[in-house]
Amino acid sequence: MKKIAIVPAYNEQGAIGGVIDEIRAFDPEFDVLVVDDASHDLTAETARAHGARVVTLPFNLGIGGAVQTGFRFAAQNDYELAARVDGDGQHDPAELGALIDAVVHGDSDICVGSRFVGADGYRSSRSRRVGIRILAHTVSLLTGQRVTDTTSGFQVLDRKAIELFAADYPHDYPEVEAALMLHKHRLRLSELPVRMRERTAGRSSIRGVRTVYYMAKVMLAILIGALRRRATPLEDA
Repeated sequence: MKKIAIVPAYNEQGAIGGVIDEIRAFDPEFDVLVVDDASHDLTAETARAHGARVVTLPFNLGIGGAVQTGFRFAAQNDYELAARVDGDGQHDPAELGALIDAVVHGDSDICVGSRFVGADGYRSSRSRRVGIRILAHTVSLLTGQRVTDTTSGFQVLDRKAIELFAADYPHDYPEVEAALMLHKHRLRLSELPVRMRERTAGRSSIRGVRTVYYMAKVMLAILIGALRRRATPLEDA
């Protein structure tokens, strides 16, 4: 099976080398693609020095654009399985095994590593926890499936999911809207528990007051999308 690890990264020179090394330690057969989202530091150079293939975007597209670039690369180069791992070192590639099994054995088209499945949930800031719970509850209602972690960037996808997201992937709020896309196209989503680590370097772009702003915009976007989908049959009629 042809496998690729897609690692979106923006100004992660302090963490990216360790991420690549851990992916290779988990499974040397994984090709590693780092999508450098127009970083201002040595992210691309560090990634190449650790043996990854690097696509450097000419200007910053944001997380959605960077991730879709990775999916397009995977689709065009006939990869059958893709793992998405963030470039900040918070994901442990050693935990990919269970996610891969869920996809390879045909139980899921995409398996997401959730920080909130099980008793030992991830302890982020209070504002983030509240926001993620609200988003998860909303997505669960809209899809009819319990979803606990709508912002996780730790995922494994099969060929069908790769092709779907290569053709169309949300740019502003990718993980949340992507869960709704999967439901619309009748692809199977599952979650398995994973542990999140502290960042090894850098800092999150969504923190403090921006967490509340982000959640409000995401909620507005998914609710508008839901209303449009409900209105479509009436328009067709």
